Amino acid sequence: MSMTIHGLNDYTKREVPLLDTVAQYTSLKEELQQAMNHVLESGSYIMGPSVKQFEEETAKYCGVKHAIGVANGTDALLLTLDALGIGPGDEVITSPFTFFASAEVISQVGAVPVFIDIEADTYNINIALLEAAITPRTKAVIPVHIFGQPVQMDELMELARKYELYVIEDACQAMGSAYRHRPIGSIGTAGCFSFFPTKNLGGYGDGGMVITNDDELAAKLRILRVHGSNPKYYHSMIGYNSRLDSLQAAMLKVKLPHLDEWNRKRRQKALVYTAELRRTPLKLPIESKGMYVIYHLYIIHTEHRDALLQHLAAHGIGSGSYYPVPLHRQQVYEPLGYGAGSLPVAEHAALGTMALPLYPEMSEEDQAYVIAVIHDFFEKRGELL
Repeated sequence: MSMTIHGLNDYTKREVPLLDTVAQYTSLKEELQQAMNHVLESGSYIMGPSVKQFEEETAKYCGVKHAIGVANGTDALLLTLDALGIGPGDEVITSPFTFFASAEVISQVGAVPVFIDIEADTYNINIALLEAAITPRTKAVIPVHIFGQPVQMDELMELARKYELYVIEDACQAMGSAYRHRPIGSIGTAGCFSFFPTKNLGGYGDGGMVITNDDELAAKLRILRVHGSNPKYYHSMIGYNSRLDSLQAAMLKVKLPHLDEWNRKRRQKALVYTAELRRTPLKLPIESKGMYVIYHLYIIHTEHRDALLQHLAAHGIGSGSYYPVPLHRQQVYEPLGYGAGSLPVAEHAALGTMALPLYPEMSEEDQAYVIAVIHDFFEKRGELL
């Protein structure tokens, strides 16, 4: 898929954000306001009917038995670790190239995050390195489907079964993606989603969800999210105050039927970027066989990241660095002893990865402008093919 791209001088400077959440709201404004008014008029603002309805529709969408709404994507991961009994003395393997929450929750339950390097092409954890990292203390793996790119789950699940490990899919950037026709989040022990406003299915505040086919795990999560009580005022465990708001659930319920179409539009625009940026020396995203990638972000890699970020900003284009410091090199994890060069692929990725504007409502004209600005950057450097 491609489009006609003119020289930069043929375009008028314009503002193109990295993501436009207002455009999506505008397209559904009437339905969203009706849903919000219905909740406000009901007086049921916490754990109301809209939460249960959204949970049921999410479970159906993901092809699982249970969906448990929580306060945010971080809590989805945290409560799942807690519900599985993971704590002090345990180790959990995860990616060093992701948002901090993926490792933070491991530390919060008292376990130790163990980082393994990533694949250079997908930025996901390298499953070929997984087995060597497993010890008698390893209790779980948190594969992160980064940027909406599915992890190689068959190989991971085979190792998890061999070593009796829990698999908690961090699908916070991947709702609607699929691995060999299986919805991401539904393959492991549990899957965790975030409804932060910038996600592919974003709310108007924080929100999260855990999905699972495990009846016992689902029951425990439902207790943990309400201070460990069941029934109310009777506490069988130490829990959390982590409930998905009724208002957020009602509005997310309006948006869920549109998710597949929004993801399809993201994919179309990603394919345009990939076709039109091949003339540059940029490293572009790939799609492995059997993967349905939903492009939460369109990530490129360049040795000139800072200069390109500045060039885009000078032309009114939003972009962002994802992620500039891998988790094993964060100050808080220095005691774990990962020195410079210990996970070289992740460290190299962190030096050059960045996101280009991508959202379902992005116009062809705006995308063509972004591409022309990038072409201009590399043409001036003598690197445009």
